[in-house]
Amino acid sequence: MEMPEMMIDIERQISQSLSDGHPNYSNVVSHGIYLVDISRFQLLRDQLGKSLEQHCFTEQEQRNAFVGTRRLHFFAGRLAGKNAVVRALGRDNVPENSWQSIDIQKLPSGQPLVVLKGEVQNVARQLRIKTWLLSISHTSTYAIASAIALSSK
Repeated sequence: MEMPEMMIDIERQISQSLSDGHPNYSNVVSHGIYLVDISRFQLLRDQLGKSLEQHCFTEQEQRNAFVGTRRLHFFAGRLAGKNAVVRALGRDNVPENSWQSIDIQKLPSGQPLVVLKGEVQNVARQLRIKTWLLSISHTSTYAIASAIALSSK
């Protein structure tokens, strides 16, 4: 099984287990997961240069980014996080090119925090999403993010 197919299968399995009515998951609205191939992301960044950062990432995300290779991994992780949020909201519900409306900030603990704006925030309100659980991780070759959307109990 190729990596993208495996990710879709994992996402389906997690979403199914979260929606099976388990009492501990009663406030889970949805789940999204996304994998970024860092070498492909680097090719895209090399082609588009600074415009990629300006198009996809908020000013705060750009200010918080590291330098060098760590910067590449930081942005790949943030892109995975934004895509995981979009998948949790439902790709058809989110307007195209809404990257600036999904801001992934960092709490003092280091935990990522999802802040939505504009039309994307309206979609989350319609789905009664109140809180996000977001996890971002990377290796030297991949960045992955998992986003769980929660409603109030």
